[in-house]
Amino acid sequence: MKPTSTGLKRVVVTGVGVLSPLGHDWPTVLANLKAGKNLVQRMDAWDKYDGLLTRLGVPCAPFELPAHYNRKTMRSMGRVAVLGVRASEMALESAGLLGSELLSSGHMGISFGSSIGSPDAIGECCAMLTRNSTEGINANTYIKLMSHTATVNIGVFFGIRGRVITTSSACTAGSQGIGYAFEAIQSGRQVAMLAGGAEELHAIDAAIFDTLFATSTRNSHPELTPRPFDKQRDGLVLGEGACTLVLEELSHAQARGAHILGEIIGFGTNSDGAHVTRPSSETMAQAMRLALANAGISANDVGYINAHGTATDQGDIAESHATLAVLGDQIPISTQKSYIGHTLGACGALETWMSLEMMREKWFAPTLNLDHIDPQCASLNYIRGAGITLEVDTCMSNNFAFGGINTSLILRKFD
Repeated sequence: MKPTSTGLKRVVVTGVGVLSPLGHDWPTVLANLKAGKNLVQRMDAWDKYDGLLTRLGVPCAPFELPAHYNRKTMRSMGRVAVLGVRASEMALESAGLLGSELLSSGHMGISFGSSIGSPDAIGECCAMLTRNSTEGINANTYIKLMSHTATVNIGVFFGIRGRVITTSSACTAGSQGIGYAFEAIQSGRQVAMLAGGAEELHAIDAAIFDTLFATSTRNSHPELTPRPFDKQRDGLVLGEGACTLVLEELSHAQARGAHILGEIIGFGTNSDGAHVTRPSSETMAQAMRLALANAGISANDVGYINAHGTATDQGDIAESHATLAVLGDQIPISTQKSYIGHTLGACGALETWMSLEMMREKWFAPTLNLDHIDPQCASLNYIRGAGITLEVDTCMSNNFAFGGINTSLILRKFD
C-alpha cells in the first residue's frame, strides 16, 4: 500500500492490549465469538436505584493486576484509568516496547479516550452540593473524575513524553483516539502512539441513557438483547472494557523487527452540526467517504464492515442507510455489540482490533439476536446465524457518537 500523498508515512499496528467481557486475548475472544456467547447479565446491584429502568450490563471479564499496581502507583486511578493503564501495559509488552527509551524520547505519544472519568469520584464532588461539606473529597478526587483521567494516568505510569491527545467524545472516543494517532504518525509528528479507549460500567451511565429511552429493558431475558438492526430491538446495553493499540511508523517498526498485526490506511471524521442526539445519515456517509478518500481506495476495495450497531431505533436506521449509500448492499457487515454491549469509549478500539484479527483469521462473527431485520433499516448483507469464512484484505470500522460525531477507519492486512 503506497501513501496517499507524497511524504506521508505508513502506519502499522505492532501491539495490542485488551480487557473485555469476551476475554483478554484473541484465542479466548475468538472462541467466545464462535460460541455465540451473549455476555449480557442482570445487574442486581442496580436494584437499589429508584427510577432506573434498565438492569442490564456487561462487566469486563475478571483480570488480575501485577504487584507493581499498588497503593502508591494507583492513588490517582479510578477503575476506568486502571483499565486503560493495564491495557496499555499489555500493548507495550506485546509490541516489545515496555521499558523502551522510545517512551520517554518525545517521539511516542498517547491518543486515548473515555466518555467520562470514574463516576464514583464524580459522586464525591457532587455530594458537596447536597451535604454542604467537602467531606470525602481528597487530592486525587479530581484526577479520578476528569474525562481524560485514563490518558493522563497512562502517560504518568509509563513516563511517556510525546504529545497527548484526549478524545473524550463518548462512543467515538476509541476510534478518534486511533484516528488522531494515525494522523500524528502519518504526518511525521510522532514515531509511535498508544491509541484507544476505555470505559468502566456504572449505573450512572445507564441512568443517562435511560432518560433518553435508549436502554434495553429486557431485564428478565438478558440473553435476548441487544438486538442491532432487528425490528424487535428495544435499546442498547452498556458494557465495560479497554483496548490499546500500539501504532508505529512502518520503517521504524521494520528496523526493530517488530511483529506487525495490520495497517491503518484511512481515517475520516466529521460532525452533523444539527442535533445533539438525532443522527444524520448524510454526514455519517460523508465520514465513510472521507476515510475511503484518505486511504486512496474505492468502496469496492472494502471486504467487511464493522458496524457501530447500537440497537437504538434512530441510530441503526441512519447508519444502515448511510452504509448503503456509500458501500452498497453486498459487503458483509456485523457488530460485536451484540456480544458485549456498548462499551462507549472503548468500543471503537475493541472493534478495530477485532476487525484486524478477524481479517487475519479469515472468519467474521455474526450479529447475535438479528432474527428479523427491521424493514426501516437498509437492506445490507448482514452476517447472521453462523459466522462466515472469508478472505479479506481491507475492512472499514465505523462509530458514531452523541453530539453528531462520526468516525470511519480503514484497516488493511499487512502485506
